[in-house]
Amino acid sequence: MQLSIVIPLLNEEESLKELHDWIVSVMQSNHYSYEILFVDDGSTDTSWKIIADLSKENPAVKGIHFSRNFGKSQALHAGFKAVSGDVIITMDADLQDNPEEIPGLYNMITNEGYELVSGWKKKRYDSIIFKNTPSKLFNWAARKTSGVRLHDFNCGLKAYAKDVVKNIEVSGEMHRYIPVLAKNAGFSKIGERVVKHQARKYGKTKFGMERFINGFLDLLTIWFVSRFGKRPMHLFGALGVLMFLIGFGFAIYLGIDKLFINKFGRLITDRPQFYISLIAMVIGTQLFLAGFLGEILIRSKKEEKRYIVSEEINMTLLQ
Repeated sequence: MQLSIVIPLLNEEESLKELHDWIVSVMQSNHYSYEILFVDDGSTDTSWKIIADLSKENPAVKGIHFSRNFGKSQALHAGFKAVSGDVIITMDADLQDNPEEIPGLYNMITNEGYELVSGWKKKRYDSIIFKNTPSKLFNWAARKTSGVRLHDFNCGLKAYAKDVVKNIEVSGEMHRYIPVLAKNAGFSKIGERVVKHQARKYGKTKFGMERFINGFLDLLTIWFVSRFGKRPMHLFGALGVLMFLIGFGFAIYLGIDKLFINKFGRLITDRPQFYISLIAMVIGTQLFLAGFLGEILIRSKKEEKRYIVSEEINMTLLQ
């Protein structure tokens, strides 16, 4: 199969039929073999019923329905686990991503050797104050922190080689940083393509300003995890040893001063250096223990279930 289209969604009943027909038109005009996988992240409207109806009309339509809202990252994780196409396309269900861009993205993967291609919505129809400006700031910080030179990390329209989606773990709220996850996994052929951005036709956005705050926090998390997630002792242990040595150095200084230099001077407990020494050694010990416990947790970590699938269409039940 040439293409798998993964579409995470939450309460998008108005747009699903139109999006499906548009994707099918593009697939047929380019003679692609394909599957369309809708991942319903716990919708409370009629989205799942519409997906079920579409699957009866088109056997290429598949569906996964979560028992409740678990988040876009979990929806993408489930979709990536289930698809079988050589190239995987992700796109949002709100019609702001244009299916006409799929052939260009597909060609960049198959003919130009890219492993991941991210869409870049260069011209946007969102609010300048509440979405465009914060988005530019967020993307600048992501580029500086991750080293991945993309203009639009959060664009839902992306293309992946099959090996990429089968070898990365998308968890928490890390869907914004899939290119960074891919880079950390060793997939360095990452590119971008300018794509058309369309104004939302139905409903309203599911994201508010808080997503940018969460985005920056997630960026710090992914930077830390990518640098020290597999070796926490390298950070906490090093800081712990440094702090302990600073405290121990002050203790040695106080001891030498009291024993040999100012034998009849102030009591050691009256000197600020004593408390600096004590606190530094305590903090150093705690940091060292934090690194040690982190190493133990990594070695004993078991795979945890991050979402619950309640229904499926045209596919084997995910475990």
